Amino acid sequence: MPGILYLVPNTLGPADSTTPETLTAILPAAVQAQAARLEYFIAENAKTTRAFLKLINTTHPLARPLQEINISELNVNTDAAALPGLLAPLLAGFDAGLISEAGVPAVADPGANLVRLAHQHGIQVRPLVGPSSLLLAIMSSGLNGQSFAFNGYLPTDAAQRMKRIKALEDRSRQEKQTQLLIETPYRNGAMLEALSNTCQPGTLICVATDLTLPSEAVKTQSAAKWKSEIAAGKAPDFHKKPSVFLLLAG
Repeated sequence: MPGILYLVPNTLGPADSTTPETLTAILPAAVQAQAARLEYFIAENAKTTRAFLKLINTTHPLARPLQEINISELNVNTDAAALPGLLAPLLAGFDAGLISEAGVPAVADPGANLVRLAHQHGIQVRPLVGPSSLLLAIMSSGLNGQSFAFNGYLPTDAAQRMKRIKALEDRSRQEKQTQLLIETPYRNGAMLEALSNTCQPGTLICVATDLTLPSEAVKTQSAAKWKSEIAAGKAPDFHKKPSVFLLLAG
């Protein structure tokens, strides 16, 4: 029988700055225990995963010494032809954990392709409970949580980004649907400026930053209000901090 592919959630902040107490508040004990039992991981980033497992070891001793745990990388640079090899240990009967650099795997994450292939090979896939920045953002935004869509990254070209924002705002207005997007953290300021300058004044925009971390900040207000605050030099302190942007047109 093939092994089980566990989808293991990671913390949203750096593991080396997360205390065992914070870990316990974010991840259920059963999830930590399951992660500690695994000896093979498929990870977006091996270094990040080792730091996470080192943190797990403070609450649930690992099944093997950290240096003996096998970690294979799967990221945006991984060739599709390499995916079957990543599943080989599972097909040989060993359980494995798929883990993202932050948050839940296979959502805005290259792991989704591996999960699809696991289903094709009859491998059981078992998702574990953990923090998702997207769901935490929609929960805390006050925007429509009945209908929402995640759109990933927008174009970096200013003209194309403006065009895309207008299309998302139109869709939001027509379908009464919250639109979620993310940006490379060092471009957060440019994204908020683009949103506030492009959207209609009454469109609501939420910025959710550093979710689950001590520096967590969530703020929802109109595009006009954001634009005014940016002009007054009162933009949020979110440079290089992971953030989720949400908009809902009236």
